[in-house]
Amino acid sequence: MSILYVSAHPDAFPSLRALIAARYGEAGDGPGWGGPHPRICLQPPPSSRTPFPPPRLPALEQGPGGLWVWGAPAVAQLLWPAGLGGPAGSRAAVLVQQWVSYADTELIPAACGATLPALGLRSPGQDPQAALGALGKALSPLEEWLRLHTYLAGDAPTLADLAAVTALLLPFRYVLDSSVRRIWGNVTRWFNTCVRQPEFRAVLGEVVLFSGTRSVTQQPGPEVSAPQKTAAQLKKEAKKREKLEKFQQKQKIQQQQPPGEKKPKPEKKEKRDPGVITYDLPTPPGEKKDVSGSMPDAYSPQYVEAAWYPWWERQGFFKPEYGRPSVSAPNPRGVFMMCIPPPNVTGSLHLGHALTNAIQDSLTRWHRMRGETTLWNPGCDHAGIATQVVVEKKLWRERGLSRHQLGREAFLQEVWKWKEEKGDRIYHQLKKLGSSLDWDRACFTMDPKLSAAVTEAFVRLHEEGVIYRSTRLVNWSCTLNSAISDIEVDKKELTGRTLLSVPGYKEKVEFGVLVSFAYKVQGSDSDEEVVVATTRIETMLGDVAVAVHPKDPRYQHLRGKCVLHPFSPRSLPVVFDDFVDMEFGTGAVKITPAHDQTDYEVGQRHGLEAVSIMDSKGSLVNVPPPFLGLPRFEARKAVLAALKERGLFRGIKDNPMVVPLCNRSKDVVEPLLRPQWYVRCGEMAQAASAAVTRGDLRILPEAHQRTWHAWMDNIRDWCISRQLWWGHRIPAYFITVHDPAVPPGEDPDGRYWVSGRTEAEAREKAAREFGVSLDKISLEQDEDVLDTWFSSGLFPFSIFGWPNQSEDLSVFYPGSLLETGHDILFFWVARMVMLGLKLTGKLPFREVYLHAIVRDAHGRKMSKSLGNVIDPLDVIRGVSLQGLHDQLLNSNLDPAEVEKAKGGQRADFPAGIPECGTDALRFGLCAYTSQGRDINLDVNRILGYRHFCNKLWNATKFALRGLGKAFVPLPTSKPEGHESLVDRWIRSRLAEAVRLSNEGFQAYDFPAITTAQYSFWLYELCDVYLECLKPVLHGVDPVAAECARQTLYTCLDVGLRLLSPFMPFVTEELFQRLPRRTPGAPASLCVTPYPEPSECSWKDPEAEAALELALSITRAVRSLRADYNLTRTRPDCFLEVADEATGALASAVSGYVQALSSAGVVAVLALGAPAPQGCAVAVASDRCSIHLQLQGLVDPARELGKLQAKRSEAQRQAERLRERRAAAGYSAKVPLEVQEADEAKLQQTEAELRKVDEAIALFQKML
Repeated sequence: MSILYVSAHPDAFPSLRALIAARYGEAGDGPGWGGPHPRICLQPPPSSRTPFPPPRLPALEQGPGGLWVWGAPAVAQLLWPAGLGGPAGSRAAVLVQQWVSYADTELIPAACGATLPALGLRSPGQDPQAALGALGKALSPLEEWLRLHTYLAGDAPTLADLAAVTALLLPFRYVLDSSVRRIWGNVTRWFNTCVRQPEFRAVLGEVVLFSGTRSVTQQPGPEVSAPQKTAAQLKKEAKKREKLEKFQQKQKIQQQQPPGEKKPKPEKKEKRDPGVITYDLPTPPGEKKDVSGSMPDAYSPQYVEAAWYPWWERQGFFKPEYGRPSVSAPNPRGVFMMCIPPPNVTGSLHLGHALTNAIQDSLTRWHRMRGETTLWNPGCDHAGIATQVVVEKKLWRERGLSRHQLGREAFLQEVWKWKEEKGDRIYHQLKKLGSSLDWDRACFTMDPKLSAAVTEAFVRLHEEGVIYRSTRLVNWSCTLNSAISDIEVDKKELTGRTLLSVPGYKEKVEFGVLVSFAYKVQGSDSDEEVVVATTRIETMLGDVAVAVHPKDPRYQHLRGKCVLHPFSPRSLPVVFDDFVDMEFGTGAVKITPAHDQTDYEVGQRHGLEAVSIMDSKGSLVNVPPPFLGLPRFEARKAVLAALKERGLFRGIKDNPMVVPLCNRSKDVVEPLLRPQWYVRCGEMAQAASAAVTRGDLRILPEAHQRTWHAWMDNIRDWCISRQLWWGHRIPAYFITVHDPAVPPGEDPDGRYWVSGRTEAEAREKAAREFGVSLDKISLEQDEDVLDTWFSSGLFPFSIFGWPNQSEDLSVFYPGSLLETGHDILFFWVARMVMLGLKLTGKLPFREVYLHAIVRDAHGRKMSKSLGNVIDPLDVIRGVSLQGLHDQLLNSNLDPAEVEKAKGGQRADFPAGIPECGTDALRFGLCAYTSQGRDINLDVNRILGYRHFCNKLWNATKFALRGLGKAFVPLPTSKPEGHESLVDRWIRSRLAEAVRLSNEGFQAYDFPAITTAQYSFWLYELCDVYLECLKPVLHGVDPVAAECARQTLYTCLDVGLRLLSPFMPFVTEELFQRLPRRTPGAPASLCVTPYPEPSECSWKDPEAEAALELALSITRAVRSLRADYNLTRTRPDCFLEVADEATGALASAVSGYVQALSSAGVVAVLALGAPAPQGCAVAVASDRCSIHLQLQGLVDPARELGKLQAKRSEAQRQAERLRERRAAAGYSAKVPLEVQEADEAKLQQTEAELRKVDEAIALFQKML
């Protein structure tokens, strides 16, 4: 048995790191040595057990006398090898190791340095403020990296996150209050996400963040006595002396002033909170927004999003006819058509809708801007069950009436009334998202046009024999009194005995148990019995047989025999069938064909009678007293008691199982035999599968093609009957023939059913079928309605008036693309393909793109009971924590679930959800959309994209000032030939962003597009080009300034067009403030051509290479300035180059380096010339080194003290690593991954030592 020795102290973060790693190892592939999980010991190992004294805990002993591993990094990696993120040496593993190293060498010292003084454990000379500053410096790379990443490496926690989170536990618990955490928003978001993972919580419990006051009384700790002051202490003392001298000088000056005379303090500028900026200019709906005034100081979603959508809609920009005589006019750019997955008329916007519409609208806007004849067709589904339930509840609440009391026609009038009042709510919400749908073509599945298509499809398919009548098992909701589809069944997993609330029952019902009972063998002299078991004991009243395996030796003597039913006169034959598992239980299985799908198939094979024992409401029928008429779950208790009374009960035990629940009524779904209408799917499924195999239909991501073929190959016929009133009433009629020569028909007999577009047509068909006159035919239309998915399956062509020919049908069918969530691939996509091929002979679309499912930041499915359901409108507008709580009170959760959900909301949104705006939400959702992966949505990342919108706003505002009011852009974006190096560079980077954006749209690679656009605007245009532009615009060269302005305008023009599909509101607002190149330019950005590589052919490798050198130098200078805290000075910089070519290039970019790095003079040294004395050195590239002048700017003595302390620590670390690697048995016993990590860490430490030694030599020369 391996033993993990850890500290019992709750703040011993190295031990906590090992314990969490052990948890991950248990949940995954286990520890790295392949053995069992280690036993935990909360104390140091006995000295007698260790081969040498351990430096610190945690420590891992792999079996008595086995290999010892010390220290949190090595122990954690050994316990959780999968935490490396990939094979050793892989890109993922290298990234993880880099972050682990950063946590161990930078975060841990900074975190301890900042926390220990706060706990009263500081040593003499230690400066708490300086320690906090060092922590901030260590957090900066984390904050920047986490701006665009949920975790440090990959899409789930790794060893990198484990190392960094445990390193920061102390600061988050004891130092970083809420105001500081807001500064490090991305780090805080990531920290909270990690510590809420199950493996972290199992070890850490609930991590309480520092609130500003510590939970324990903190007394100043005893000062740590040191026999000899370290270099770090000397450095701190020197700093304190310097501060004291400055204070004394200030006091001296004040004493020299005449009494009563005080130097007037400059007035502090009061910081004004701009509050929420709104657009208040009078603009009638549909009129263009007034942008003639000055831009507000800051980006405000409410201001930006006002008034644009009604104007877009009134101008007809979203219509395919815009800019052309008709939709059928030839267009060399092609046609793009996509129909919306019709949301339920009862629905309100949720994140699934938001993701779907963000993706679909970005694609639609891209195709529209490319000049294609573009239609995105809206629609709404009548949602049979959901709508009927809503209106029934409303009727009962307001009038105390059921639908049966009201009657069918009057009830349907109430539903239509509700639809007219409430049914367009989701349309308004879609407009709030900026969805560029052609609202004039909006369709409702119960509209006359679509209803006619449904009737036509049913009649055609019925006439061909594809639709038929049959009595089979269906999913039945006793509460709804209707069959329901598989997608309306939720599967609740139980681990054992569980009490569940069931509608209609006062007491909870027991599930998750297996009841065993005995059937006596008929004619047995020895009182022989066969024991069977079931989770639904009440169904034994419908048993008609007992099945055993044909090869089971225990039951061979029962061939041809029967067992006796204890409560009915039936004898149950013993049947032999291969489906029985001999190893499970007694190897004997009860058979109830009328109430179990598997049993039904067994019954079909053996010709067994199917005895239905429940009616549509779940009450027992066809059973003897006292069970007759009992509700099914009351009968459960009665049957169990009766079996015990007769001595046939044999036991009960916990049994993991899945309980099917109706997601509308929360009732337990019951398999019942009912006559229904079915669609024969076999041939249609083969055609749909073949279309994908041939490549006629493309399904993306391609991983879903395997699922597609599996479903198509194993498809069952589709039950399309629903026992509802709201929906398309089935156009089928039961025939009664008033002629003695014709025997009366029965429901399951398909010959007595006829379909028709009208009742008159059906009557004529019935008369022909039976060879009688029309007056001898009576028809009764089926009361049932069609499954909602049947009308949805016709949606791609019914919206264009099929079966009637129309211009829209000829132009827009088949469509181009179907985009939806992968969870309805079978329920909707497959049925559209099957029905489209069958009824039109054409595929309904050429491509299917399936996006992932949205989950919360912790990877959990969104659930009201968890409190993690996010309304997109709350993200757009913002909402307080109390507002989130109030929404729970309007839900159907019980009080206990409400409190649990409130706790979830407090944990995830302690300050509510900030206002992010539509553009940030859309951009964030698309940035998350990696093919084939679920989306763990973190609202803080969406907030980060709101900050990006603010960056766009400020950059454009600065640019417009730089362009000036008199600026006139050139008619084209072609370069003039006088562009500077940085002008050429930014054009080249813009061309790359254009290429990546177009390729990304074509490949549905949305993260690639958003990353390219984000990087161009933020890291290239704002961080580099605008900074380099400032001296040019204020310079004396008018030609250079004009070239720069034209280039800047091109960046704004092309950059806003690139972003427009994702961020339609802010890009339109900014675009409308730009001057136009030509008088006839399009009125709106949404109909302006999208940038294409052919338009932006400005790729310039030479300029990119030159600016890359400038940026490398800038990064090196900034790093040195940060190392030596030169934040307020502009040190001179000398560049040492390896050859004349590099020197010429460095000279060409020296001005840009000066602007970007805030350096003083930037000079290139002659080849072989020495740098001035007193310079710090850094390497920019293999051809260029930087010498930053420190003489006169830093105190060499102080810096030497700091470096010597750093050198001592690095030497100790290197020595520990060398000793570890030199230990006996290291190469044979330590896993290869750990050895490689040790080697990499030693190389890094030795490189750091060399760098420190060079710096020490430098400062010694300066003394």
